[in-house]
Amino acid sequence: MAFFKRLFTWWNGATLGTLFSVSRGFAQVGEDDFGNRYFEAKKTSPEYEGRKRRWVIYKGYADPTTVSPEWHGWLHHTYDEKPDELGIKRHDWQLPHQPNLTGTPLAYKPKGSLDRGARRDEVAADYEAWSPGD
Repeated sequence: MAFFKRLFTWWNGATLGTLFSVSRGFAQVGEDDFGNRYFEAKKTSPEYEGRKRRWVIYKGYADPTTVSPEWHGWLHHTYDEKPDELGIKRHDWQLPHQPNLTGTPLAYKPKGSLDRGARRDEVAADYEAWSPGD
């Protein structure tokens, strides 16, 4: 079953076709903290204006929000250097990159949201809902 899942689903890891193509024409250039692997084509391509195509293979579920801003810039040719070569200084107030947790059990659910019972505190200046007859 795992073989067929790997063969036909692109959202839960790379398909066998993708892995085959990447292994033939691309070279791995790095890996990030989430385990995503980054590749660059061995040859330039006229389809990409003479640049080398860049590729990411996600670890596990294909979630683009796990790509950090530095790797995103490299993937989109914003800069040619890999993130470890850029020498980007991280400030102490900057938090590490986190994926978008919307739609997951770890998503932020403020008090009053539907997932927390849809009860919110009443306040002194609470609003009155508009109705068309008013």
